[in-house]
Amino acid sequence: MNYKVPIGISNKHLHLSEQDMETLFGKGYKLTSYKELVQRGQYAANEQVDIVGPKGSFKNIRIIGPTRPQTQVEVSMTDARALGISPPVRESGKLEGSSGIKLVGPKGEVDLKSGAIVALRHIHLSPEQAREAGLQDKDLVDVKTCGTRPLIFEDVLIRSAVGHFREFHIDTDEANAAGIANNDEAEIIRKKT
Repeated sequence: MNYKVPIGISNKHLHLSEQDMETLFGKGYKLTSYKELVQRGQYAANEQVDIVGPKGSFKNIRIIGPTRPQTQVEVSMTDARALGISPPVRESGKLEGSSGIKLVGPKGEVDLKSGAIVALRHIHLSPEQAREAGLQDKDLVDVKTCGTRPLIFEDVLIRSAVGHFREFHIDTDEANAAGIANNDEAEIIRKKT
């Protein structure tokens, strides 16, 4: 197969619903962009909140905009242990039965009953890029990294839609295990059947 994709490493972050954003930052508050992301229309916001679990907390966790229908917190397994939570490994947006967590902002707090996940590793592709690679949305592939500790990541989800752009998303645990950095390249080596 041999289709190359740049790597984007996700540190812990969150996506907020409009309602939770107003609770944390005040009525009518709007996120402001710190930096545009590779995925079109998404940005790292200037705004940050604290996330609090039963065992520990992390301060100043970046929000990714724009707002979404439901608040989602994405952490690595190492982060989850430090927080004292057991989030499932899930595709973004699949939050039913996920871990609860508390968010603390400058104007208020939100106690989420669910919403914390470890993001399922995935590759974003535009529809044209997916066709070029012989793939489509929801396919599963195996991906080989080329860092100082090469690894093969199995069962990587393809996410293809308008506005998506070629990028392999993994978290900090996975990146550290493979000895890779942002913008290193990985290679799709096979499609699962």
